[in-house]
Amino acid sequence: MQDAVELVTDYPSHIAAMLLNDEIDVGLVPVAIIPRLNTPYVISDYCIGSDGPVASVGLFSDVPMNEVKEVLLDYQSRTSVRLARILLKEYWKRDIIITDAKEDFREQIKGDTAGVVIGDRAFEQRKVSKYVYDFGEAWKVFTGLPFVYAAWVSNKPLDKSFIQSFNEATSFGLQHLDKVLAENPYNLFDLSAYFNKYMSYKLDDSKRKGLQLFLQKIASYQF
Repeated sequence: MQDAVELVTDYPSHIAAMLLNDEIDVGLVPVAIIPRLNTPYVISDYCIGSDGPVASVGLFSDVPMNEVKEVLLDYQSRTSVRLARILLKEYWKRDIIITDAKEDFREQIKGDTAGVVIGDRAFEQRKVSKYVYDFGEAWKVFTGLPFVYAAWVSNKPLDKSFIQSFNEATSFGLQHLDKVLAENPYNLFDLSAYFNKYMSYKLDDSKRKGLQLFLQKIASYQF
């Protein structure tokens, strides 16, 4: 498998841009990029998803949802901000000010201004904000389906034998996840719980249904 690929590591948004520009053949990309590809192919049986609370993607606030007047959107995640808009309108049924934020926006999360925060910064924000509205949990309650945040997507058809080998390599990595975690200590959140409980990797039928529903909704909103 190593001889068949050239591995590129970068931020998810940069990987997505490279896929759009045909600079790479396949990437683990935020699913909101899929409609922008001319011929997208979800090629793997694995993804970055959750079937309930996700812990690392949510809305953070000093006040309850019904008292929030403005929401700042995390500049780092196209998928999360679209999910935020859908949940605010359809699930929480809030018609409030939504602002695209820039760097250091977390300092503005106070009073009746809430913020969408993802990743490591979300773990940090959990120690600051009184109210945490987990997007994985909200989507599950709203739709009854899991959510897919990122998937392995190609911009062209790939050989079936390559896809099989790719799935086998991905499966091998997941089977050794605990070993990797043991070598990388982290003090903001229990990573063993995060990667083994909150994260869900198998791209099964229910996740594919959740992904299709999300893509349908962002198309209807013309994000």
